[in-house]
Amino acid sequence: MQIWEQGHAGAAAAGLTERQGAVLERALGLLVEGGERALTTAGVARAANCSKESLYKWFGDRDGLISAMIAYQAGKVRTVEVEAGKLTAETLRQHLVAFARDLIDVLSGDVSLALNRLAIGQASREGAGLGRLLQERGRRPIGRRAAALLEAGRKAKLLAFDSADEAYGTLYGLIVSDMHLRMLLGEDAAALKKEFSPRAERAVEAFLTLHGVKG
Repeated sequence: MQIWEQGHAGAAAAGLTERQGAVLERALGLLVEGGERALTTAGVARAANCSKESLYKWFGDRDGLISAMIAYQAGKVRTVEVEAGKLTAETLRQHLVAFARDLIDVLSGDVSLALNRLAIGQASREGAGLGRLLQERGRRPIGRRAAALLEAGRKAKLLAFDSADEAYGTLYGLIVSDMHLRMLLGEDAAALKKEFSPRAERAVEAFLTLHGVKG
């Protein structure tokens, strides 16, 4: 159920229809299964049971397809748009924990690991084009959505910080720590997954200790 919900969220956040999201899900699957060479227009069209013309109409060229894949994947990290006046300390904590869990789930998934490994490999051979896309279409949109939630918390006088972006950087570091690097280097994800939910809870509690306003 969570995988379907995250996929639906990814499509919505990227401004896509469910059908377009399903096509991108298959494209991401091809990337995981066969690497960059498997990610051809013909291969995606065949795997997703759609025409190449539809792919070009929806996403443009191959770079456009990859950009859409990254945005779709980033959209799986869900954040809730809330008005400051409707936030309480408990609902803010719940939203932050849900965000932390989604972030860990997405970063630890085969798709994100494959995209990051590909970007690292390309940076040493062909420049940092994919790395820039991951920043611009992936991490930054996630950061903007999370910063908006933190800003709502500040307006509700539940959080205190000078910069929402810097506060998000702190939250991100507490959530991810060295986990993503360990997975990129090949550490067994199954063993690490046992830590995911407690890690999310601990990260949010540590963040609230640093930036929460005591009532």
